[in-house]
Amino acid sequence: MPSSYLSWAAAVELFERRGLPRETYRDLYEEEYILCPGNVPVTGELSLDDHDASPWCADTPDQATGYVIDGDLTVEGNIVNIDDGSSALVVLGSLRAANLLLEGDVKLVVLGDVEVETLVGNWTDKLVTIHGDLRTTVTILWNGFHPDLVGGTLRGRTLAPGYLDLADLELGGVEDPDPGAPLSALLVPEVLVDGEPGPDDFAEIGVRAEALRERLYAGLPLIRRSR
Repeated sequence: MPSSYLSWAAAVELFERRGLPRETYRDLYEEEYILCPGNVPVTGELSLDDHDASPWCADTPDQATGYVIDGDLTVEGNIVNIDDGSSALVVLGSLRAANLLLEGDVKLVVLGDVEVETLVGNWTDKLVTIHGDLRTTVTILWNGFHPDLVGGTLRGRTLAPGYLDLADLELGGVEDPDPGAPLSALLVPEVLVDGEPGPDDFAEIGVRAEALRERLYAGLPLIRRSR
């Protein structure tokens, strides 16, 4: 079915019917969204900053505050948001993608589970609420970024600065399925700090920031494929 514009009043009515808690959607901007009905597959990448490149621009050519997916969203490539704007993605099912890069004032709300190889979150005035599990190989939290809620289990290796205590976050549980594995067994060597870190590197957790971005935008994996 084609996408269509959705008023805030109609969005609230849809959220209520689907069981999205009010304490979640009340923190979204009360503006117009783009509704994508049913389960949605996306071939290639999805940039929340670039509506003209989205699969929904033909039916809804003007960008709105964000997208509401009334079902599951499966993205073949990466989902990225780096702009300082307020792009929003609300998924009323589960979300699957290759990788997820969140920067800027992004809003991500998922009623079901999220499954990605890596989630990278960096310095954002965000709203990130996942009511199911967050399943990754590696989750990278930096510069104050952390999920506002993971209702289920945060599963995978989580890299975070020392000041961020996962026990203080609203998480249903935390699980590292392979706690003895070194980081070099999880991530490709190109993104690991080897030697003197640069000024923008996530040196405390051993990861090169610019290398992460470059590989994500080039569609290259962050995870070692031998796993």
